Amino acid sequence: MSTLPQHSEGQVLPFRQSLMAVLGMCFVMTMVAIDQTVVGTALPTIVAELDGFDLYAWVATAYLLPSVITIPIFGRLGDYYGRKPFVIAAIFVFTVASLLCGAASSMLWLVLARGLQGIGGGMLIGCAFACIPDLFPEPRVRLRWQVIVSSAFGIANAVGPSLGGIMTEQYGWRSVFFVNLPVGVLGIFFVARFLPRIRHYSAEKIQLDWQGALLIALALGCLQMVVELLPKGGSPVTVLLLGAGSIAAFAGLYVWEGRCPQPLLPIDMIRNPALAVLFVLAMLVGFIIFALMFYAPLLLQGGFGLSPQEAGLLITPMAACITVGSILNGRIISHIDKPNRMLYAGFGTLTAACLGIVTTHHDTPHVLFGFYMFLAGVGIGFTMPNLTIFAQHSADRTLLGIATATLQSTRMVGGMLGTAIVGTIVSHSYLWRVTDVLRSENALQWLPQLRNPQVLVDPEAQQTLAAQLSQHGSQASELLEHVREALVAGCQMQSNFEPQSA
Repeated sequence: MSTLPQHSEGQVLPFRQSLMAVLGMCFVMTMVAIDQTVVGTALPTIVAELDGFDLYAWVATAYLLPSVITIPIFGRLGDYYGRKPFVIAAIFVFTVASLLCGAASSMLWLVLARGLQGIGGGMLIGCAFACIPDLFPEPRVRLRWQVIVSSAFGIANAVGPSLGGIMTEQYGWRSVFFVNLPVGVLGIFFVARFLPRIRHYSAEKIQLDWQGALLIALALGCLQMVVELLPKGGSPVTVLLLGAGSIAAFAGLYVWEGRCPQPLLPIDMIRNPALAVLFVLAMLVGFIIFALMFYAPLLLQGGFGLSPQEAGLLITPMAACITVGSILNGRIISHIDKPNRMLYAGFGTLTAACLGIVTTHHDTPHVLFGFYMFLAGVGIGFTMPNLTIFAQHSADRTLLGIATATLQSTRMVGGMLGTAIVGTIVSHSYLWRVTDVLRSENALQWLPQLRNPQVLVDPEAQQTLAAQLSQHGSQASELLEHVREALVAGCQMQSNFEPQSA
């Protein structure tokens, strides 16, 4: 099927069908955005109930790793066969995986279900984002419609943290996954009915680069395991072998993609200086976004003792202001001579927000913490839409899908590394500090109960521990307060050479 004829308005469909198709994309983006934000708020409660803090980071990385692998695969397949069938299949997979996540009875089950959800999410991101330039080839027309999709994503982000906190507190954490079900049904309806199937290649024989996909999986999988094992004192031989395997797979990927007739990651695209810079920036944005989404709730609930609902309300300004930043960006960027200045503004705002967050403490006013999250949201709103638009503008027309998919994939790589690196630092720092506190109190016998922070988000576990401590003449409130301080210091990545004494 060839590309549909272009209308005079710079779009391939009449206005009404374009609107309905974009509405379908909005439901798709809403489902992905809600899932990302509600899970982060609910995660401390989930690990407390399923007794699985050791797999805390894996709830995020199990989603991100398959997403990184499937994004370029389905971005390429969408170029060949048209994106519509893959978007529909992706919504179905994502919705079924959400049902499995909500039914999880153990952390391992949840991690595996999140992996399946990551496959669906990768298919969605690899195809859905590229549907907009398919429908609106003219850049200025595309920008107007892109704002609608970005706003839908932002509104879902804004609702997510508060929704996750309220649903976790009122209906249990499983409900945060079930909320995807009605959104998925609506998405399938609108996409199946209104989105056209547009192909950029003829019906010639197509060879998908499965070897490239395997090398991507090996390279990132080994890198992920190195990040997980290194701070935990894993076997040096194992870490070295995994590190060498990751380096070899990356080198093999570069060589193979240069020789492959239909590469998954075209080397010419990677060598394009403009695109290469955008990919690196997308990785940095992903690192910040996912680290904040998954560890700010732990800081607020475990470190500061807030409820899931209270934590969700404090995280909401970041999610809500992504939309604000996107709208401001859309209005400003068309009136300035150098659009890349918006990227400088975005990263500067993100830096200020992160510096503010890592300096918070128990006495920090909630309004000030909310302001830091507001800055983070505005910074993200200034960066994410521009990275997508600049990448689509810099890429060759026939590479729009894979360029857009690669940009989203590198953002996911940043998120995967962000959650893994921050998670291992938090766990290592927390355990080191708690051991120091218990040693100073001659209470090392309580280390098994306090070796991870899940007791800080589980009221029943705290009551049980308090009863045990009182039987031995220890002050539970003072000890738990020192443990909370250890978690706060770990989340803020304060130097381990400044021990917290009781």
